[in-house]
Amino acid sequence: MTQKTLILESNIQQSELKKSCVNCGAELKYKPGTTNISCEYCGHEESIKIDENGFEELELYPYLQEMGAQKHSEEISMLHCKNCGANQHVEENYKSLHCVYCSMPLVIEDAYKEDWILPGAILPFQVEREKSFLIFQKWVSRLWWAPNKLKKAALDPQFTKGLYLPYWTFDAQLSASYTGQRGEYYYETRRVRNSQGKMVSQQVRKTRWYPASGHVSGFVDDTLIKASQQRSGRIPNKIAHWNLKKLKPFNSSFLSGFVTEKYTIPLKDGHLHSKEVARNIADRWCRQDIGGDTQRVSHMDMKLSEETFKHILLPVYVSAYRYKGKEYNFYINGENGQISGTRPYSFWKIFFAVVFVLLIVGIMVFLNA
Repeated sequence: MTQKTLILESNIQQSELKKSCVNCGAELKYKPGTTNISCEYCGHEESIKIDENGFEELELYPYLQEMGAQKHSEEISMLHCKNCGANQHVEENYKSLHCVYCSMPLVIEDAYKEDWILPGAILPFQVEREKSFLIFQKWVSRLWWAPNKLKKAALDPQFTKGLYLPYWTFDAQLSASYTGQRGEYYYETRRVRNSQGKMVSQQVRKTRWYPASGHVSGFVDDTLIKASQQRSGRIPNKIAHWNLKKLKPFNSSFLSGFVTEKYTIPLKDGHLHSKEVARNIADRWCRQDIGGDTQRVSHMDMKLSEETFKHILLPVYVSAYRYKGKEYNFYINGENGQISGTRPYSFWKIFFAVVFVLLIVGIMVFLNA
């Protein structure tokens, strides 16, 4: 581990201590859209110290080799949801809380200690919690036949939690040699019989194939790989897009007032997934290099070098509740405000609406009889 990494870890360990307001003693919490922590009681604010050297891209293979010994990590408090399996970092001031994914109760006495590779960067919340309520309420107001419990969830702030999601990012120099074929279209005119039985001319597309081979190379930047197992329905792709240019060097002050999910996909598995993504990128580069109208890549030898990684945290707001024994989640991207989720339908609202329509139709038929 480099001297810079050692210094970074030392700073993080110190910053994990909760900061209290100098005026009233309340805990200072991160203020979304800023680089400040503030007191929600008296309004006092303090700046979060940002590492002027930026965040560090960590050399990959030393970390892969030392993961068994859990080196270069730090111990944090975690709670495991027995209902849905989510692992969440618990702040010391919480006496109890609910799982952000399924709303089942989590008790602080069940907390346990676990190691994690320290985050190298974080994309702090840009959307304030109050604005997330408005986004959620607006979305719910447009839903037809939504049960009253959903309306209540939209109006009650306790149902919406700010959550930092763990991701791995990987960088690498990519090079690939390939052999394949370049296809070029040409057209022949044929006489065919149409549906009316008449003979007509028709253009038929064909392809001429030519051998192709070559070499491509380039830099693959910030391949984003999720670092937590997410059951079906979690974090829809619609909202899972963040501007990684807004990443900041990690400082635990950004976590204050929010829940943090710990990664459950090890670095090794995340790296294997990133190599699949890199192979798709290499295939696309090869096809671009081949040119023509269409391409075939019969063989490709891909190599990655100078591989680095980061453990990063990305923001979402989650609203979770249960309706007739089923879990429902609604997600808001904490950086850009995009919303997505599944919704239940109220049987009785639909039933009475159908009865009302049938009643109106019946009255109209009776009056016109």
